[in-house]
Amino acid sequence: MQINRRVMTASLLASTLIPTSLRAQPVVPKAANVVLVHGLFADGSSWLDVIPLLQDRGLNVTSVQNPLTSLPEAVAACRQVLARQKGPTVLAGHSFSGTIVTEAGTDPNVSALVYIAARAPDANEDYTALTKQYPAVPASAGIVFDGDEGRLTEEAFIHDFAPDVPTRKAKSLYAVQTPFRKELMLGKVSEAAWRSKPSYYAISVDDRVIHADLQRFMAKRMNATTVELPSSHLPIVSHPHEVAALILKAAGQST
Repeated sequence: MQINRRVMTASLLASTLIPTSLRAQPVVPKAANVVLVHGLFADGSSWLDVIPLLQDRGLNVTSVQNPLTSLPEAVAACRQVLARQKGPTVLAGHSFSGTIVTEAGTDPNVSALVYIAARAPDANEDYTALTKQYPAVPASAGIVFDGDEGRLTEEAFIHDFAPDVPTRKAKSLYAVQTPFRKELMLGKVSEAAWRSKPSYYAISVDDRVIHADLQRFMAKRMNATTVELPSSHLPIVSHPHEVAALILKAAGQST
């Protein structure tokens, strides 16, 4: 019995010495569906370059039209779409919608989470306070308000939000920009789905909206399977194939 205890103790000690990034990830069920959520300064059409790449692989894809009004309303819109899915579903979010994915991702049908240059707060975390631990990003100076609604100026959208997107296309995306309500930014998640679900993260190295080092911190904290892209804040447009490949991996498909 004494020998067994020693073996068990040694085994437990060894497991604690293994770096988190090297520990085995949970087995990801093969997903039939992908639900995509857009962030600030965008609408559901921002995923149009990624969607056909996923559909070509037989996945059922839905892009949520995030109302950008308040966090509870945005999460409710996401959950309404999740309720229509049949079977395991990958939930992917870009930018601010990482907050929505973090809360709504606790849905039992969600088999994996994918964060694309996205916020990934912990439960009850003050995300604004977290960002202040990193250098300020240029895009924040380009936000203007019309009363309670915020949006990016065209100059900030083109030069800070989507600098690696062809200007003509960036202007089209700017034209469908959906303003956000100030109330949206005050919400905090009550649960962090990434603590219990397999998670994936695409870091945008040249991001001018969310600092790349903050993205690295969040990805490491959630023990996410991570890729780094030489991208602006909009890799879903400038690097759709790489983004689709990460989502396919989360769906249990080889690329």
